[in-house]
Amino acid sequence: MLKFSAILPLTAVAVLLAACTSAPIDRTSVAISPVTSAIPAPVTTGTTPAAIKNTDILKPASFSALPGWQQDDLTEAWPAFMASCSALRTKPEWKEPCSIAKEVEAKDNAAVRLFFESFFVPHQVSNPDGTGEGMITGYYEPLLKGSRKRGGAFQTPLYRTPPDLLTIDLSGLYPELKNLRLRGRVVGNKVVPYASRAEILPAIAGKELVWVDDAIDAFFLQIQGSGRVALSDTNEVIRLAYADQNGHPYKSIGRYLVDKGELKLEQASAQGIKEWLLKNPSRQDELLNVNPSVVFFKEEKILDPAIGPKGALGVPLTGQRSIAIDPQFLPLGVPVFLSTTQPNSTRALQKLVVAQDTGGAIRGAVRADYFWGFGNEAGEQAGRMKQRGMLWVLLPKSIN
Repeated sequence: MLKFSAILPLTAVAVLLAACTSAPIDRTSVAISPVTSAIPAPVTTGTTPAAIKNTDILKPASFSALPGWQQDDLTEAWPAFMASCSALRTKPEWKEPCSIAKEVEAKDNAAVRLFFESFFVPHQVSNPDGTGEGMITGYYEPLLKGSRKRGGAFQTPLYRTPPDLLTIDLSGLYPELKNLRLRGRVVGNKVVPYASRAEILPAIAGKELVWVDDAIDAFFLQIQGSGRVALSDTNEVIRLAYADQNGHPYKSIGRYLVDKGELKLEQASAQGIKEWLLKNPSRQDELLNVNPSVVFFKEEKILDPAIGPKGALGVPLTGQRSIAIDPQFLPLGVPVFLSTTQPNSTRALQKLVVAQDTGGAIRGAVRADYFWGFGNEAGEQAGRMKQRGMLWVLLPKSIN
């Protein structure tokens, strides 16, 4: 493998590596959050969306302007970046960097840093109103206890996609709606909205995929978008991956409790909401039905427990190196430098991540959902994370 020389000028490095690379990438592709609500349709990856081209939300910057860039161990982000390359390598602007990336020594932090500094330009992301800060939340892949059959403690169902769910893509008639899809069902000769959470049980009875032992955990699994279930009747662990959604927008139950005066804003974390539900079991349906969105799942085998669930880009997410973004503003697949703070803390969290997922609650330019990974510790961090932060998108030099 080639190791970049820190002594060579960047332009010389680029020419040298380009000359050393003759074969195209031939690897194949291998998607929460509140992620992957799938109200947005799959977007064109690896190119700047119209939203970026038509506004001033991106401003070129230097790598020296990225707080913590020199301190970050970029080798930890390299697997996530290479996963993105597997999905983007056919895009014209990604052919060169993704091809040359194969020659980089993945464990050499200096080489990885020089690669990004040679072939990418950071752009600070701004909100349409010109501000540079936004909300950074967290999500993770939980583990639930369940069974393929209903019985005993396993009384809460998680559902597969119902056959009468209709998805309508309007981009053929209205190109400006290319990133949106409508969902509903046919009644007579009309398309009507699909049932909301409060109405949905009769509509999807018989479509149960598994039964779990906790209705609250089942609800939060839908917000995360995917998770694992340890099945007691078959002694196996499966992954429930996002399959579809009923078309209703995500609404925050934490905001509902704050607006009702039930919780203070700083208490409206996942942990705080769960604690409130345990203290108010008679109001569980009232609260959960505030969010009309329902996520449907599909079962996937877990071949390697170390590999995360797939995000909207179609590649596995990497714990603490993948984020969900709003594809109306930022393109899927791009490296993003994130500057925020640790959950409930002022300690810096500054690192290179990759935009590999989307989410129903992820709306805005400076807005990201940080994927913490799998398990209880990741869940603790994700549940508390509601920080302010800044983003810099790294775009290939060929599109600048």
